[in-house]
Amino acid sequence: MKLVNMTTITGRIKLESGLHIGAGDTELRIGGTDNPVIKHPHTGEPYIPGSSLKGKIRALLEMRSGLLAKAGNGKPLSASILKKDLSATEQKEAVAILKLFGVSGADDQDTQKIGPTRAAFADSSLSNTSREEVKAGNWSCFEVKSENSIDRIRGVAENPRFTERVVAGLAFDFSITIKEMEGDEDLRTLLLEGMKLLEHDALGGSGSRGYGRVRFEFHDAGLQETYAALQLFS
Repeated sequence: MKLVNMTTITGRIKLESGLHIGAGDTELRIGGTDNPVIKHPHTGEPYIPGSSLKGKIRALLEMRSGLLAKAGNGKPLSASILKKDLSATEQKEAVAILKLFGVSGADDQDTQKIGPTRAAFADSSLSNTSREEVKAGNWSCFEVKSENSIDRIRGVAENPRFTERVVAGLAFDFSITIKEMEGDEDLRTLLLEGMKLLEHDALGGSGSRGYGRVRFEFHDAGLQETYAALQLFS
């Protein structure tokens, strides 16, 4: 299996609504929020982990493929899906997803068919433009959103919780590198389709409550036109 090319897609992720990607902080602080967002340990700035971007794009593409039901375990697709009773179209889509996002090293995979993971997602840091805007306006990158549940009989609020979010309007620089192996099909289009699916869904937590709406902007003008013309469903 021969590596024949590597390309990098770069651009910005613009937050259309507040974003919450949790930090996994189990320490309870007096006066603190219940759910802090992940921050760079040195600068304290928010960032978007590459794993979050990759995981959500992959999940949406797998959902669109209809293969999750055939996998039957609620986990990301593995090479074992190729041993299922799939149509030619399903087999082709499964192979493309597995090539783009990879399989576990412990997976019993056909290395000639899948090979190494093609897409590498870098962490997305706060853009210089947003950093300068925050600094000039003496703003915060964060907000704390108060939420609660309502007792519909008594009409009173219960169980208040406070969730930290990265504020809407900020932008993050993203970079995704794609390896092209000899004989590969067009995996870049599949990636772009996954990114467009994400624009219609949400990144991070609480997407059903309006969090995590994002928009992708590409540095390459031609790629931006290609992306805008994509049709997700036939």
